[in-house]
Amino acid sequence: MINYLNRFIFFKNTKMDLLTLILFFIYSFGIGFSLTYFIKSNDHFLERNLIRIGLGLGTLPILGIFLSLIHVPLDWRVFLILSLILPSFYFLKNFNKFKNLKLKITKSDIYIILVLLLFLATFYMYHKGAFAYPYLEDDDPWSHAVGIKYISIQKTVFGPINEIKRIQFVNPYPPGYDILLGILHQTSPSIIWTMKFFNALIISLSIIFFYFFVRKLSGSKKKALFSTFALAMIPSFLSHFIWAIALTVPLYFVAFYCIERIKESGGWIFPSILVIASTLTISPTHSTYFGLFFILYFITKSILDKKFSIGVFSAGFFGLFLSFLVWWLPMIIIYGVKGVLQGLDIGTESVFGISGTGDRPYTLGDFIFAKAQNMINNPIGIGIILSALVIISIFILIFRYKSLIKKENHWKIIVLVWFVFTLYAVNAARFPIKLSAFRTWMLFAIPLCILVSEGFFFLVSLFKNNMIKMALIAVILAGIWFTSGYQKYQLNTTSGWPAGAFWTYIQDESGRIYSPELEGYIWLKDLPVNTKVFSFVNDGIIIGLDKYTCTWCDDVAEFKKTAINKTVEELHDWLKKDSYEYLTIGGQEAGEFGVDVITNKMQEIIAASNLFQPVYQTKGVVIFKVV
Repeated sequence: MINYLNRFIFFKNTKMDLLTLILFFIYSFGIGFSLTYFIKSNDHFLERNLIRIGLGLGTLPILGIFLSLIHVPLDWRVFLILSLILPSFYFLKNFNKFKNLKLKITKSDIYIILVLLLFLATFYMYHKGAFAYPYLEDDDPWSHAVGIKYISIQKTVFGPINEIKRIQFVNPYPPGYDILLGILHQTSPSIIWTMKFFNALIISLSIIFFYFFVRKLSGSKKKALFSTFALAMIPSFLSHFIWAIALTVPLYFVAFYCIERIKESGGWIFPSILVIASTLTISPTHSTYFGLFFILYFITKSILDKKFSIGVFSAGFFGLFLSFLVWWLPMIIIYGVKGVLQGLDIGTESVFGISGTGDRPYTLGDFIFAKAQNMINNPIGIGIILSALVIISIFILIFRYKSLIKKENHWKIIVLVWFVFTLYAVNAARFPIKLSAFRTWMLFAIPLCILVSEGFFFLVSLFKNNMIKMALIAVILAGIWFTSGYQKYQLNTTSGWPAGAFWTYIQDESGRIYSPELEGYIWLKDLPVNTKVFSFVNDGIIIGLDKYTCTWCDDVAEFKKTAINKTVEELHDWLKKDSYEYLTIGGQEAGEFGVDVITNKMQEIIAASNLFQPVYQTKGVVIFKVV
């Protein structure tokens, strides 16, 4: 059975990987089950249990922060016990019911099964692309690797407090994403596999969560299904890039699903609070954007309903309060407001005008035409057919504006408000008020994909003949695939994603640009997991390639400050004392200390053959064995 799963789920052929996947769903489902245990519900079996996965996933980050705050170790066994208490009690109490359980497939379940197929196809795409190269892409994942390793070993989210950003994505940076992967890494030895696999899984799960959210928002299974198909196809919604936003955005859908259900039962306020609190402690930009989405939702809904929804307000207020109480307040106490902003790379003079690394003004062609050659962290583009559908949808809503006054259509106004807001946010590079504009393409995709269902069903309704309807549906679906989905698939499955701007790159005689330094470091992957390797400069690439160095240890940090100036004998003695087995020196060090300094140091180390032995070398790095 394990070998079968290894072939089709792409494990690294270890039982621990399969165990970690099972534990992931136990944590998520168990915590989600516990949150809804006391809420009466008539939901279908599939909806009730699939959404529990989202609820647990959305609660685990804030739970981890709270446990750390009260000094409970973030050990996987703690989360396992907490996730099993109520489910175990329920199972034992209702054991006889389970023996006679009969599952029936309803028409509603068919829609969910189609969504599950979309989820599996999306996961296949993201997984294939993530493992198309043996390294972590770009810059962020290498830094996340350090935070994940720290949490997995130290079992706390509170990192060294004497230096801001010694670990980039641990305090004062919100740690929700690294908490989740840090817990999973405790049972999965390879950090690079853990990051690639579960990042792909989490963003794929957003397909399921989105469907249930739109279904609750619109009250239509058909519109929810088409909107979910559009989200799966649109290039600008989440690539398999590894960063905290990959968890933040899927939780938007879980949070608003809970919020929509408050009108059914006040019991949904509690899970809403927890998921909102988690969403506000994962990534600075998109946690902020979630707050803006919520404010626009609440204000628009209050105006349309002509009443103040105390339930929705309570969910937002207490979610914000909880996130502030357990994370942001402790960070402000430790670092001060200025220190927190510094840790988030925000200058106090530019709080309302924060640029992103990929910001630029966009043309109409950037929106309409989807391209396979694209940005890897947040691709841009919609696609021709989806662009046409959203234009048709907007015209229909304008033409039928009187119908929007009806209560059952209020959701369309909320989505239109989100659409206008995200359209500005995407184009905000042109304006003084902005927040990382290029990263909002994925947010722009959310209301757009909900809106296109209006245009789609309008076009289908124009024809009475079922054969013509089916033909039109097939043409539209195929058109979306060829003008959006195919480009998304190409981008996310290519092996050409770069490993980061910090590597040393050269051009060979054929004109190919590559990094011999990266090729040298990849050799480390053949060493046993967690082999201790010392780097003078960049610990992220050591940890991100499944090796170990104690970035957070004060003695290591102190030694690094003067390590390059130590004699070969002093360097060797310290490394042996701390049980380091390998030493790397090359392009990373040349960029930090200068080529001449590194050349001289390298020659000194090579000359001391009784202390260090070169075991692998490229034009960009030499790896030494500590004798």
